Amino acid sequence: MSNERIVGIDLGTTNSLVAYMEGDRPVVIPGEDGLNLVPSVVALDGNGQIVVGSAARKFLIETADHTVYSVKRLMGRGVEDVRDELKLFPFRLAEDLAAGEVLRIKLGDKTFTPPEISAFILRQLKRNAERYFAAPVTQAVITVPAYFNDAQRQATKDAGRIAGLEVLRLVNEPTAAALAYGLDKKETATVAVYDLGGGTFDISILKLHEGIFEVIATNGDTHLGGDDIDNLLITIALSDIEGDLGVDIRRNTEIVQGIRKAVIEAKIALSSNEKTVLNVELPGGKRYQREITRAQFEQLIQPVIDRTIGPVRQAMKDAGLKATQIDEAVLVGGSTRIPRVRQLVEELFERKPHSDLNPDEVVALGAAVQANILAGGSEATKEMLLLDVTPLSLGIEALGGVVAKIIHRNSTIPASATEHFTTGVEGQTNVAIHVLQGERELAKDCRSLARFDLRGIPPMPAGLPRIEVKFLIDANGILHVSARELRSGKEAEIEVQPSYGLTDEQVENMILESFDKAEEDFRQRQVIEARNEAETMLTALEKGRKNVAWEQLSSQERTNVGKLETALRAVMQEEDYQSIRSAIDALNQGTMRLAELMMDSAVGAALKGQNMDTADVGEGPESPHPIASAEIER
Repeated sequence: MSNERIVGIDLGTTNSLVAYMEGDRPVVIPGEDGLNLVPSVVALDGNGQIVVGSAARKFLIETADHTVYSVKRLMGRGVEDVRDELKLFPFRLAEDLAAGEVLRIKLGDKTFTPPEISAFILRQLKRNAERYFAAPVTQAVITVPAYFNDAQRQATKDAGRIAGLEVLRLVNEPTAAALAYGLDKKETATVAVYDLGGGTFDISILKLHEGIFEVIATNGDTHLGGDDIDNLLITIALSDIEGDLGVDIRRNTEIVQGIRKAVIEAKIALSSNEKTVLNVELPGGKRYQREITRAQFEQLIQPVIDRTIGPVRQAMKDAGLKATQIDEAVLVGGSTRIPRVRQLVEELFERKPHSDLNPDEVVALGAAVQANILAGGSEATKEMLLLDVTPLSLGIEALGGVVAKIIHRNSTIPASATEHFTTGVEGQTNVAIHVLQGERELAKDCRSLARFDLRGIPPMPAGLPRIEVKFLIDANGILHVSARELRSGKEAEIEVQPSYGLTDEQVENMILESFDKAEEDFRQRQVIEARNEAETMLTALEKGRKNVAWEQLSSQERTNVGKLETALRAVMQEEDYQSIRSAIDALNQGTMRLAELMMDSAVGAALKGQNMDTADVGEGPESPHPIASAEIER
């Protein structure tokens, strides 16, 4: 046995696991209690010591305000993102948090960030593996939901680093599931991976061919899972109990956590039984009991599981496939044990979903396969190749507030793309670059990821600098952005640490809105770009009036140019793209002789030894569009 192994880790919302390849087969490493699942629960005991996993569960009842669970739902998110759901959690945030600041969770008199809490779980998994191998474990592959954004992925990498693990790769959870199933699925196939876990939902469409796993479309909801079903049942139970007792018990964390435990037990029971009893012990020797049938349960949770339909259909549309073209549907995540969920998946894909592997373990098993590939592989994995995609387009804000997309959604990663820009202001020495994520045409409708400045550009005439902007998404899905002015060599770069503040509704609707509002967005973009072009032409005309060529025009020609200029300025603020476009074309035609005279003048100056770059020739038809002081135009 090797002294150094790379393990695969499923850092889950409800439970976490660690696995490795034993020969050609991935296996889960059990904990000290002999169980494969480590509950993703962290508590602070009476001595101020951290307790993780099954041992921490009892603190949910005894000292709930010293206990954290479902921390994955808080990873890489801001205060406004989680304010509503915190009402159902026993733990509290630090009171002094400002907008945009990383969350800090109170455990007793101590505070921890979500990555620090996740690191405690990762350390426990690391210890389990080291005890199993009797050797150090320092490298890991960790899985994340396919729809995790850059902030959430970065927070996961930070958690690994804090736990003392070198995170060699972040792998999307549905992709990991495909890897696990891929060991005995060598034929060409199109697979839909439906992953409904404790806190997140993901749908990925994958192509399998001769050992190559390619994600061709992905979608999901970072705020949907079994926790939502639990919270729905908890709310009903709380209302029932408060009605019977006539008191508000929502702040009694001991009762709330007792209800949570009973609700989870009832949910599990209804996966195999037609009815069960929700049983909760209350203060004063009282007891709350309510019989729930599977039919009632399914009717109650239908709105929750129906929220998975939209992302599934969008992923199918993005992949250009119909249900009949899907060869296999794979179930992942504990919530897929619910019979109604399995029935819904069968309806969506018109075939019985595949669930041979334990849905709680399949992601960790796939992570172990990927770890083995990175370690050199075995006969079963050495030929495998993993290709992932970026779920949302990435770009920068351009002049007028439009978006210049540089890497488009569903691009295979690792990915890189480069675009070139220039300045729009005379003597501009600083360019502010605004990085965006989303599918809408206007920056205000997309997610702001980062801002950084390219400083120290030598002052040059507008349009002369050549600014190269490069986007690189690495194998972990982390975005790196760089900008370089080619003439001077000045450059700046950033590993994107996205700003917080995105609401749940914005996350869920980003892609759907881009389709619903595509026509209006495109119309607005056309108007903005026409106005930008008009501004460029009017600026060039102002330069032209100062050139000797202007005096060479006849009085009638100058009058005609003035009328065309006035007409363009009159329609520029209108919302009619065609009117602005027509006025631009008219002015362009009307100034053709002026442009020719200016070029003749510039050529003459060059022949006398004057540099063409310094000669006032105005804006040629092929000049690149400018960068404004804080915006970029392609």
